[in-house]
Amino acid sequence: MSMFCFQCQEAAKGTGCTIKGVCGKTSDVANLQDTLLFVLKGISWYNQKLRAQKLNPEKADKFVFDGLFSTITNGNFDKQSFSRRIKQALELRDELQARCLAANISVPKDLPGFASWNASTVEEFEAKAAEVGILGTDNEDISSLRELIVYGVKGLAAYAEHAWNLGNKSDEIFAFMQRALVATTEDLSVAELVQLTLETGKYGVDVMALLDKANTSAYGNPEATKVNIGVRNNPAILISGHDLKDMEDLLKQTEGTGVDVYTHSEMLPAHYYPAFKKYKHLAGNYGNAWWKQTQEFESFNGPILFTTNCIVPPRANATYTDRIYTTGASGLEGAIHIPDRKEGGMKDFTQIIEHAKKCAPPNEIETGTITGGFAHAQVFALADKIVDAVKSGAIRKFFVMAGCDGRMKSRDYYTQFAGQLPTDTVILTAGCAKYRYNKLPLGDIGGIPRVIDAGQCNDSYSLAVIALKLKEVFELNDINELPIAYNIAWYEQKAIIVLLALLSLGVKNIHLGPTLPAFLSPNVANVLVQNFGIGGINNVEADMEMFLESRTA
Repeated sequence: MSMFCFQCQEAAKGTGCTIKGVCGKTSDVANLQDTLLFVLKGISWYNQKLRAQKLNPEKADKFVFDGLFSTITNGNFDKQSFSRRIKQALELRDELQARCLAANISVPKDLPGFASWNASTVEEFEAKAAEVGILGTDNEDISSLRELIVYGVKGLAAYAEHAWNLGNKSDEIFAFMQRALVATTEDLSVAELVQLTLETGKYGVDVMALLDKANTSAYGNPEATKVNIGVRNNPAILISGHDLKDMEDLLKQTEGTGVDVYTHSEMLPAHYYPAFKKYKHLAGNYGNAWWKQTQEFESFNGPILFTTNCIVPPRANATYTDRIYTTGASGLEGAIHIPDRKEGGMKDFTQIIEHAKKCAPPNEIETGTITGGFAHAQVFALADKIVDAVKSGAIRKFFVMAGCDGRMKSRDYYTQFAGQLPTDTVILTAGCAKYRYNKLPLGDIGGIPRVIDAGQCNDSYSLAVIALKLKEVFELNDINELPIAYNIAWYEQKAIIVLLALLSLGVKNIHLGPTLPAFLSPNVANVLVQNFGIGGINNVEADMEMFLESRTA
């Protein structure tokens, strides 16, 4: 094997990518990511010691979550970026070691490898991955749980970074992320790792709450909004990913320039925030979920800005390669990378704006509108209507169909499932999974849309808050007594932290598809089945019958 990676749903043959990632990740990039993770554990190890004495520098927290975020699926494909990160990580780790020694903090003479290993060349960085990669233990259950925790922590890192960019921080969350990373190097039992997995979910709830506060404090509570999916006759920039602070900076700098801004994929929910509605050049949403970008970017004509993951490396004959820009933790070899903002300032998007001015307007690929903006505050505004609809029987059941979309043909299941749901059911969604059905003519129930879109994948928090509110309203003892079924699609690590967050809240009988994670060993999968009722998917007809046969699935 020249690499090994099984962190996403599309892992080759359902077991793992060993030559090149299905996502497009090359083996050298995969190996550098493994080595970066190894050194991040060293940084976390020293920073834990410093944190105990209140001597930990804030920059270490940011470096850890930023580094983790860069290793998320479809996030960064730039080999040079990872080489630089590893060098910076080694320098930071050694600085933290020196801080420990200067403060007389006890450090053992026999240091673990992640706390002492050093190298300086890309070749050495790549070679190290063979020793420290995923398959580092003979016990597949221990390895499986460690990876589940690491992937959950990667999801935590993504949401922590977005909150940080809006000035919202949590030392408790940062401390847990680093403690969890170090714990995956320790000789913990299966029971201890299961407990740590659930604790990761608890912090998943916390970090999503932190980000929800950050987003709504900065931009207001999302509102029910119709979003244009056609085009206008102006040159334009397409912004993809998830970072709303980048969205704000770009909108401010494009105002009055004659350049429109369109959202793509997971940036669609930006339209729902009141603060962004004042920008008349926020023209609409272009295209669908991330995996269709190799076709849709050709016709957009203008430059594309990736703020986070959801990148698909362009094909060799792509015409838009020179129109790709990246920023933040994202990266792509050959793309122009826009540096981070200086504290208190904005990122400088001048280059991409000037590029856009020279481009033709987007070609129209569809027309009409799609509706979203049903985060928890908006749903609570409709609470009386929803409760009355449930009590009267107008709404029989809610289906949580949040999560990720992906390339596999088997994901047509979710379009068919949504289309065949009885008309007295409502879909609760968040994330790019919605693109499988958010343009279907599913109608409404007494003015309540049958697709209630809360927003981005991190806005799955709203779905949890809504469920907890319904539990309170109906005076139930257990969240699982609600008429809610969970049929969730997953792809990458942010979906994993959402799953763990739901488990930590006590939600059971979640069905996950289109396949269960390759990194779950049979025994670990069995623990999830027995303790939490985790299940896969079958076919639409069988699953529909199973979900509808009882009050809860």
